[in-house]
Amino acid sequence: MPPFLRLEGIAKHFGSFTALQGVDLDITQGEFVCFLGPSGCGKTTLLRIIAGLEAQSAGTLAMAGRDISRLPPAQRDYGIVFQSYALFPNLNVADNVAYGLVNRRLARQAIRERVAELLELVGLPGSQHKFPAQLSGGQQQRIALARALATAPSLLLLDEPLSALDAIVRVHLRQELRSLQRQLGVTTIMVTHDQEEALSVADLIVVMNEGAIVQVGTPMAVYRDPATPFVADFVGRINALPATLEDGGRLRIGPSSFACGHDGPSGAQVTLYLRPEDVLTDAAAGDGDAFEARIDKIEFLGAHCLVSVASPALGEHSLTVYLSLHFLAEHRLEVGCRLPLRLRPERMRVFA
Repeated sequence: MPPFLRLEGIAKHFGSFTALQGVDLDITQGEFVCFLGPSGCGKTTLLRIIAGLEAQSAGTLAMAGRDISRLPPAQRDYGIVFQSYALFPNLNVADNVAYGLVNRRLARQAIRERVAELLELVGLPGSQHKFPAQLSGGQQQRIALARALATAPSLLLLDEPLSALDAIVRVHLRQELRSLQRQLGVTTIMVTHDQEEALSVADLIVVMNEGAIVQVGTPMAVYRDPATPFVADFVGRINALPATLEDGGRLRIGPSSFACGHDGPSGAQVTLYLRPEDVLTDAAAGDGDAFEARIDKIEFLGAHCLVSVASPALGEHSLTVYLSLHFLAEHRLEVGCRLPLRLRPERMRVFA
């Protein structure tokens, strides 16, 4: 099955500055794709090139088999929601949503019916006569989304649409957005720098850095099997420890040797990347890789805590571990207490 959207060799230069360099990407119809990366990585520039709001310096774009590389925005069949929502303050909700429909010269009754249908879809029925200033940030976001969907586009583009909202509203609306996207089946690309947001809604995550794509994969693949040290460090929390490879699939950290399941030249200097949840507390007696650690700090995060530990077994290096609030209370653990730990060898990621 050919991709719905194909980008080949997309580059963008602003004078001597290279914003994008040779981006290749295929997106399947109906997918929810997140462009994820730090500020300045090129993700918004890439979205604007897809929208035709920015011209690429090199490369081609094809949508549904049609070359759109040089087409103006109006001929690219997409809806877009900006970070600021860009609603017209002098128009009421109905006129904002109907803006694209009016330009298509549809009958008034058809427009009214479509507006009512969309407002029902985004959970704001009966709000036709309100103005943007009378709406909360979350409601404005829904209206901007309804306007983007009004013309039934085959592609929906979202430029950090939730970043201006407070945390609780953002979490609620991102799930509603995902549910709506599945219901409509519209191919969607969302730009975000929020790792949790991308992990929770995307079918496919495109991790970008310094104008290039560094990994493409499902949320689970990107989180559990980072392709580079940058991805490991950027997506989620991570422990990064300098280490040395040893014979027999083992790894030396400080004075201790641990099974790591990673083969490589003995004596090679590497960095071990390990998620906090992959440091386990079920170390059994006689486990040669178990070690005792002292709790130095407990960061309360709600149901779980991020616990910093240190151990002579690790030398000068420390670890962060996820422990449940229930586990801490059950074992009466606090700063200064000791607990046995072990590292999951199958979850270790090693980079030169």
